[in-house]
Formats: sequence, structure tokens, C-alpha cells
Amino acid sequence: MSKSSEVITTVTPKRKLLDFNFAETFRYKDLIFLFVKNDFITRYKQMLLGPLWAVIQPLLTTVVFTVVFGNIAGLPTDGAPKFMFYMCGNVLWTYFSSCLIGASNCFSSNAYLFSKVYFPRLVAPISTAIGNMINSGIQFLIFAGFLVYSILTGGVHPVYSLLWLAVLLVLQVTMLGMGIGLMLSSLTIKYRDLKMLISFGVQLWLYATPIAYATSLVKEKIPSLYGVYMLNPMASVCEAMRKIFLGVGNISIKYLCISLAMSIFFFLLGIIMFNRAEKTFTDKI
Repeated sequence: MSKSSEVITTVTPKRKLLDFNFAETFRYKDLIFLFVKNDFITRYKQMLLGPLWAVIQPLLTTVVFTVVFGNIAGLPTDGAPKFMFYMCGNVLWTYFSSCLIGASNCFSSNAYLFSKVYFPRLVAPISTAIGNMINSGIQFLIFAGFLVYSILTGGVHPVYSLLWLAVLLVLQVTMLGMGIGLMLSSLTIKYRDLKMLISFGVQLWLYATPIAYATSLVKEKIPSLYGVYMLNPMASVCEAMRKIFLGVGNISIKYLCISLAMSIFFFLLGIIMFNRAEKTFTDKI
């Protein structure tokens, strides 16, 4: 009898700096949708109002912003109805912050799975981003309802020819939120105290972004720092969204390009750091 040939399998570490296997991740699409479904159910489990919180939260936040910043503080809204001005910004910011915080909790919230079952680890943050997109989609439908009413009453004048740009801006916000979130997720494995600062940092970022006020206020009050202020990648995106849907403000191609470049950079850097961190995740957790 001939001696059976010996099969040798060599396991080597990943050597590519940016190792993102799209084909492998796509093969786990069923798992992604399973995660999305499970996250949606878990998020509203044992809640009295359930998914209605996706509607109530932005409405309450918008009302508070309208009363505090619009009526009491009297901050300008560039001529747009105050409620619509703040709701447009809040829906966008809620989606961005959800992507960022969701991705930053990727390792800690899936530790029990990562240490037992193999699957492409990027499945987890991708499913979180999709889940947040569905949640924010519900919020956008409410915003769209108010928008139609405002259009019919002559309160706002959207730039219909730029609606396609809004889709690209949402994808850009997704990349930015996921990228920074993946970076933070990778760092919190080693530096656990950073996790305590994430929510606080996102809150500070909110006030450094034109959500509660218009960028024209910054240009008027501190013109010397306007250029530095607009380097905030969310500032130009928020301004562009209001121009598209409300017809107020300006779209700066220059700062949108800078914002896009920063979003791509943070997204790629986040994937690199995430891929490196997942190799030693089970040893450090």
C-alpha cells in the first residue's frame, strides 16, 4: 500500500496593513442581518413604548433645542423655521453619534462571541451601522413629514436638484462615525478608562458642530477662527444638509472635500487599527 501523503497547513499572521476581505465579509451577510435583527429587538425589549422611542427621542430633543436655543437664547437659524432647523441637525447628529458609539463598543459588547466563534470581526460594526441607519431612517420619515408640511406652507424651500448629494453625505457620515468608533474600540481594549470619555467627548463635539446654531453665527462672532471651525468634518456636512432640505446656509465645496478626505482617512485608519487589535483581543480582554 502506498503511504498516504501528509497534509501540512501553515498558519501565518496577516501581513497586509489594510486587510479587509470584502468577499469573505459578504459571505456572512446572513449573520449581519441576524445581528441587525437581534440588536433591534434587544434595543426595545421590555420597553413600554418600544420602537416609538425612535420617534419620541428626536422630537423631544428638537423641542428642547427650539425652546432653549431658539426662543430663550435667540440664536439665528438663517431664516428657517426653528423647529425644522433643529430637527434637521438633530436627526443627522443622532445617526452620526450612534454609529460612533456603536462602533466604539464593538469589542466590549461582542466579547463573548469573539472569543468563541470565528467570523469576520467587521461584521459586528457593519451590522451596528446598518441597525443605526434603520433607526435613523424612522426618524428621517418623521422629519420628512414635517418637511412636506413646511414646503406646503411656504416655510422652507429645498434645493431639489441636490437631493442626490444628501445620500452621499449620509454615506460619508457613516464612514466618519464608524472610522472614529473603530479607532476608539481598538484603543479601549488597552486603555479602559477611554470608554468613560467617549460619551463626554461626543457631547462636546455636538456643541462644536452647528446643530444648535448656524455657521453664520460663528462667521459673524469669531471670523478669525471660522476656517479652523469648519475643519470639523461634521460642520460642512450639517450646513450642506440644511441647504439641501431647508434652503438655508451655504454649501462649501472646499470644506466638503476636506470633510470627505478626513472621513476616508479615519475610516481606513479605523479598519487598520481594528484589524490589528482583533489579533490580540482575547488575550487583553
